Amino acid sequence: MTDQSGHPPIANDTAVTALQAQVGDRVRAARGAKGMSRRVLSEASGVSPRYLAQLESGEGNISIGLLLRVASALDLPIEALVARQSLTPDCARVASAFARADADTQARVQALLHQADAQKASRICLIGLRGAGKSTLGAALAKARGVPFIELNEQIEAAGGMPVAEIMALYGTDGYRQLEADALDAIVADQDRAIIAVGGGIVDEARTFAALLARFHTVWVKATPEEHMARVQAQGDTRPMEGNPQAMAQLRLILTGREAEYGRADAILDTSRATLDASITDLLALIDQHGFLPPETS
Repeated sequence: MTDQSGHPPIANDTAVTALQAQVGDRVRAARGAKGMSRRVLSEASGVSPRYLAQLESGEGNISIGLLLRVASALDLPIEALVARQSLTPDCARVASAFARADADTQARVQALLHQADAQKASRICLIGLRGAGKSTLGAALAKARGVPFIELNEQIEAAGGMPVAEIMALYGTDGYRQLEADALDAIVADQDRAIIAVGGGIVDEARTFAALLARFHTVWVKATPEEHMARVQAQGDTRPMEGNPQAMAQLRLILTGREAEYGRADAILDTSRATLDASITDLLALIDQHGFLPPETS
């Protein structure tokens, strides 16, 4: 398709804004994964801290040359920042190292990866903050692929014999986390093909999250903080904002603090500014692209 001058049409403002937000999110996540402050990234890339702040907020219209310098300072290919479906920062670094390795090393890595995939079977876990759409998308994916959909909190409530809020009140966080780990173990023992959705705080328990990453294909379902909040309220839960003028600031802080851990997922689905139907379509394509749920063999 071309415009009246015969040239391809220029991307509209919405697409440009979305790309700027995507690049900012990925730069911030990659910097967090490396434990690198903005000042250190500035020194390594030669891009000013003020401009990096604008870039990470989605407001900086960075040139290709400067973005390449930022990507290099983060030890990432530039594609990891601008591709529509991008590798996580850690995966991008591993991919770059794999490409430079000799044939014997690549063969050993591939053998280990095949072993890891066998452990994950055809189990998929959707992670992310509340309001990202994990439950809705998980149920839709399970229905489309003919596999069970499991809400981990429902499993925890069944095992504990009471709602999650009461479990937390009676047994505290430690008691809840133990039930959470036990519920995951039970799913792995019972299901080779399933879609599950887990609570956003599972990444705070290092041992449980490591086990989840090893035994499930994981997808980080993400959205903007505003959309997280709006979706929770649209579900009829007004508690996040009631009597708490700092609720949005706290939500942003939680999301920022967990971004690096969420970024360890095998794949990322960004539902920001997307309709439900579009997100379902994107998730189905993502699952097929990565081969997380191959057809059953007879």
